[in-house]
Amino acid sequence: MPAAHLRPRVPLAQTNLISTLLLSLCLHTGSVTGGIMKADETQNGGGDTISHSLALVQHLEALLAQGNGSDVALRVQTVGAEQVKVIQAHSLMLSLQSPVFEELLLSRNGTTLVLLETAECAAVFDKFIRYLYCGEISLCLEQATSLHKLATKYRVQGLQQGVTQYMTQNLASNSPSGHVVEWYQYALQTGDVALRDSCLQYLSWNLSSVLQSGEWTHVSNDLLMTLLQRSDLILQSEMELFAALEAWINQNEPDALTAENALRAVRYAMMPPLELFRLQTQSPVLARYQESVRDLLYQSYQFHSSSPLHMAKYFDVNCSLFMPRNYLSPAWGSPWVINNPMRDDRSTSFQTQLGPSGHDANKRVTWNSLFSPRWLPLSMRPMYSEQGSTQPTRVDGGRLRIIITPATSSAEFAGVSFQKTVVVMTRKQGKMVVRHVYNFHQSTEETGDFLVEADLHRKTSEYLVDGSLHLHIVVKPLYQTLIATKK
Repeated sequence: MPAAHLRPRVPLAQTNLISTLLLSLCLHTGSVTGGIMKADETQNGGGDTISHSLALVQHLEALLAQGNGSDVALRVQTVGAEQVKVIQAHSLMLSLQSPVFEELLLSRNGTTLVLLETAECAAVFDKFIRYLYCGEISLCLEQATSLHKLATKYRVQGLQQGVTQYMTQNLASNSPSGHVVEWYQYALQTGDVALRDSCLQYLSWNLSSVLQSGEWTHVSNDLLMTLLQRSDLILQSEMELFAALEAWINQNEPDALTAENALRAVRYAMMPPLELFRLQTQSPVLARYQESVRDLLYQSYQFHSSSPLHMAKYFDVNCSLFMPRNYLSPAWGSPWVINNPMRDDRSTSFQTQLGPSGHDANKRVTWNSLFSPRWLPLSMRPMYSEQGSTQPTRVDGGRLRIIITPATSSAEFAGVSFQKTVVVMTRKQGKMVVRHVYNFHQSTEETGDFLVEADLHRKTSEYLVDGSLHLHIVVKPLYQTLIATKK
């Protein structure tokens, strides 16, 4: 069949509309002087290019604003509200951009199309329609979910993807009441997995700031439990998390089962015994639900009073109760600011507690950290021949690396596995937030992707703050190797 027969036939009414639109554009563009832009000789056969794309967008915007050649009136209504918004539009433009509009316009009766929208969506409907004409849109945090709903409802994929990207890039933006929790709930409802995961990661990595914000009390029961069960939370201490949970329970007054499940997700063994005792005697919430967490408190006191090796004979120390999160307090690690990180190797030393158990509270481990901007893997290092001459070294193959090792070895280390976590900070919207997290045992070379996307040669790199690399090293002692299965 000839190709011409495969082309869809344009209805007469739509042909007339196309003519009307073209005439309107010609009337507006008649006075515009054509601009000639020299093209590269290797492109377009060496010819020149005339571009009026910006002017065309401006004329399409004027066409929408003035309603010239309009053949459909969009009547935007909100359920339960008397206010109605009417927009004079063109069915051709709507159909080209949205398959949903195309179907609605084909089945309509008359020149008016009634659209039922929520109050939030109705408020930004003008912006949404303008995008269909101009291909661009300005938005703020408060409008993101409404525009995403409209783009999803009318299947405008370009706008839907663009708003999702905007939301992902603006998780750290300041807003009066917070927005990340709201966006997470919205992503969960709509099935937007990418946005959901981005919000959850932001909440987990920046939990300390979230706990102090107004949106913490608006966290749903499900999101609360999702956060409490994670080991990658970044916060000052487990005490900080308990205080926030106590405030959440007082504010939301959940049912007893929800409160008990949340309190059982707290890792009481990660609290020093004195703080744990203070909670038992001073916390109204813990006093109210103490029976539901009595076994956890009892195990935590046992954990602090005996050696981990002895503890492992009777309890499973591999459960979450005895597993640290990413705590930023001095007992668990140290911040490290590296000025001009691509200049040369740097080193630092810090101390941490041997383990979270009270038995190890007074034992300290000194750690040496080496940061190298041009570390060479073994296969790329200089090779020495029998005569002592070196083979050429591919210096350009070096990559960023951090090595963290104990300053001395000790018999007390037996059975303790140290996981190291490097938290990379950056500044967004005027505040410090977590940019990335890397977990390893001795060297970041184990991860394979340590700062591979960070161009630290540029002072404007997203990974740098005023030309410096801001890190926080966390050492997490784990007792898994002490586990002895109880018979």
